[in-house]
Amino acid sequence: MHGHAQTSDIRTAANILASARYAIALTGAGISVESGIPPFRGEGGLWTKNGEPPMDGYQRFMADPAEGWRQMLDRRNSDDEFSRKLAEAVPNEAHLAMARLERDGVLKHTVTQNIDNLHAIAGSVLLTEIHGNRTKVRCIDCGDRRPFADIDMSSIPPACARCGGMVKTDVVMFGEPIPRDALRESDEQAGRADCILVVGTSAVVYPAAAIPEMVLQNGGALIEVNMDPTPYTRHATVALHGRAGEILPLLVDAVVAARTAT
Repeated sequence: MHGHAQTSDIRTAANILASARYAIALTGAGISVESGIPPFRGEGGLWTKNGEPPMDGYQRFMADPAEGWRQMLDRRNSDDEFSRKLAEAVPNEAHLAMARLERDGVLKHTVTQNIDNLHAIAGSVLLTEIHGNRTKVRCIDCGDRRPFADIDMSSIPPACARCGGMVKTDVVMFGEPIPRDALRESDEQAGRADCILVVGTSAVVYPAAAIPEMVLQNGGALIEVNMDPTPYTRHATVALHGRAGEILPLLVDAVVAARTAT
């Protein structure tokens, strides 16, 4: 049934998670939509309404970093719908449930495609943000990441406090390679996992797509939580369709029950 995950399916998923040796998660835009953040693609998406950003954003930035920074600061200070919604967004029940699974030792790591920082605010610590984080900056040379608030903005573009290299926002632009650290971390996590919880993403864009693929190739279980079926649904051990903010708290309760029973 669409939108109503069956109790028996939730129980099955909980048993798999509870008995997993090393469970990880992959999340995407679908989990943030429930916090009021519009997605980029699809119905009501930012790019659907406003057109896709230039595919060579990173190349343009590198050609004139000072101008790139000025444009970015203008956008951050502008009162457009997206900036406002990002600034006002708070974690929803799905983010909180995932943080709890981590605290309980069930979820060993979360890889997210989201840039909104909501997983961290919710309390997730074992986190890889493959597309970066809007509240941080990153040095292109040494990879140092730190909060926006901590950088010296007396010169634009700002210089890295660690190596003096060039700093850009942490968010990965079109045409920009995924940071090496993030790629290595997500690769390593996927290699260790015997179970993956895929939430709010169709995971068709690489490198995210490689993560469930690797877990499946290694014989691991895949639990999907999504509003609609995705290319992963047919590979899923259990597919739970509905709102992540409704399903994940039920899943956490069921995991707790399953672990108590053993």
